[in-house]
Amino acid sequence: MKTFKPIILLAICLMSITFQAQEKAFRVEVKGQGEPILLFPGFTCTGDVWQDVVEELSKTNECHIFTFAGFGDVPAIETPWLSQVKEGIMQYVSKNKLQKATIIGHSLGGTLGLWMATEEHAVYNKIIVIDALPSTGALMIPNFNSETIVYDNPFNQSLLDMDETSFEAMATQMASNMSLNKEKHTLIKDWILKTDRKTYVYGYTDLLKLDLRDTISKITIPVAILAATEPYGEDVVKQTFNEQYKKLGDYSIKFAKDAAHFIMFDQPEWLINAIKEELQ
Repeated sequence: MKTFKPIILLAICLMSITFQAQEKAFRVEVKGQGEPILLFPGFTCTGDVWQDVVEELSKTNECHIFTFAGFGDVPAIETPWLSQVKEGIMQYVSKNKLQKATIIGHSLGGTLGLWMATEEHAVYNKIIVIDALPSTGALMIPNFNSETIVYDNPFNQSLLDMDETSFEAMATQMASNMSLNKEKHTLIKDWILKTDRKTYVYGYTDLLKLDLRDTISKITIPVAILAATEPYGEDVVKQTFNEQYKKLGDYSIKFAKDAAHFIMFDQPEWLINAIKEELQ
C-alpha cells in the first residue's frame, strides 16, 4: 500500500493542474497554476500552436488553451460559427470565474479577443494580440463593405467543390507564406487540411465579415499588439496596424523583425519574452 501512495498523490496533483474539457464550440486544455490566461489560436490551428509559449507560461500562470470547433479533431458545428465560439467562451469564462483573465490571441484568436473585450461588461485584465487586426476583411478586400459578405458566393462554392489534390496544393502554398521557418510548413499545411471544409469556408467568411475598427473604441483595458514585419516590411505593417487600431484608446505595439505571420515559429524567444513583459 505504501508503494502506491506516492503514485496516487502524484496523479491527484497532475489532475489538479492539467485537464481537458469539451464544449460544443471548442475544446480547452488547462495547464499550470496562477493568474489565468486564455490562449486563442489562429484560423485552422489547434491549441498546439501555443506549445512553447505554454511550456513557459504555465510555470507561473493557469493557461486555458483553446481549440475551436472544426479544427484538429474537434467536431464541427453549424453556422454562424464565429459567434457561437465567442458566446461559448464567454459562458466558459463566466462559469469558471475567469473574468479577470488575460487574453492572448493569434490571428483570428486576437480578433476574437478584441471582440469579446468590446462587450459592455467585459472586465478582462489585458489583451495581447499577435499579428491580428480588427478587420481582416478590410485588409483582404478592396472597397470592403461587411454587409456585402455572404456565405453563398461563387468563391465559397469553388472552395467547397475543390478536390482534395487541389485543396492540398492551395494549403501547401498558403503554409509556405505564413512562416519563414520551413520546418513548420508541413504542420501548418496539415492543420489546414484537417479543418472541416465547411468550417474552413464559412468560418473564414464570418471572420471576413467581422469589422471591429469602430467598436474597439469601447475597449477599456490595455491592448498589447505584437506584429510580424514580413513579408511587407515594418513601414507597411506599421501603417496598416496604426490605421486599423486608430480608434482604440490604450494600446502599445511591438514589431517582430524577421518573422512572418506565425511569430511563435519564426521568433519564439522574442515572442515569449515580449509576452512575459506584457504580463508583468
